[in-house]
Amino acid sequence: MRIAFLVAPEGVEQVELTEPWRALTETGETPQLVSTKPGHIQAFKHLDHGDTFPVDRTVDQVTAKDYDALVLPGGVANPDALRLDERAVAFAKGFFDAGKPVAAICHAPWTLIEADVVRDRTMTSWPSLRTDLRNAGANWVDERVVVCTSGPNTLVTSRRPDDLPAFDEAMLNEFGKAIA
Repeated sequence: MRIAFLVAPEGVEQVELTEPWRALTETGETPQLVSTKPGHIQAFKHLDHGDTFPVDRTVDQVTAKDYDALVLPGGVANPDALRLDERAVAFAKGFFDAGKPVAAICHAPWTLIEADVVRDRTMTSWPSLRTDLRNAGANWVDERVVVCTSGPNTLVTSRRPDDLPAFDEAMLNEFGKAIA
């Protein structure tokens, strides 16, 4: 399975990148880190600098056709930067257009709001996005993880790092079903 992790050059919440990545690699998958710039991305541990990670591809080198699924880690700065980059938004939207599964955690739905793909979807997120998602037409619920199959693809969303075990389990389950 080919899985893209879309992140900005800086600001991704490190654990929201590394834990889903670990969960996928433990099943034998080889995810790719896709960003808006080449080189390395700077992760954060809340407000402190975390580790850096090498970028495999940039959004101008790939399309959703190159992958089977998409993971959108959160952090506040990461999705805020991505939603301002038309190429990143188009890349994310491409997974919905192609009916491919997407998993998003924490603030990551901001990128999906910008892609105009949340209308009529049931989702969760970091609580501060509740109004943004509702204004974009989503049905926001406060749950550890939500799997929504009512749109063109499966969408897995989760609220925060504490929810990562449930997020990872749902992501692995839904990605496996979609690819099978």
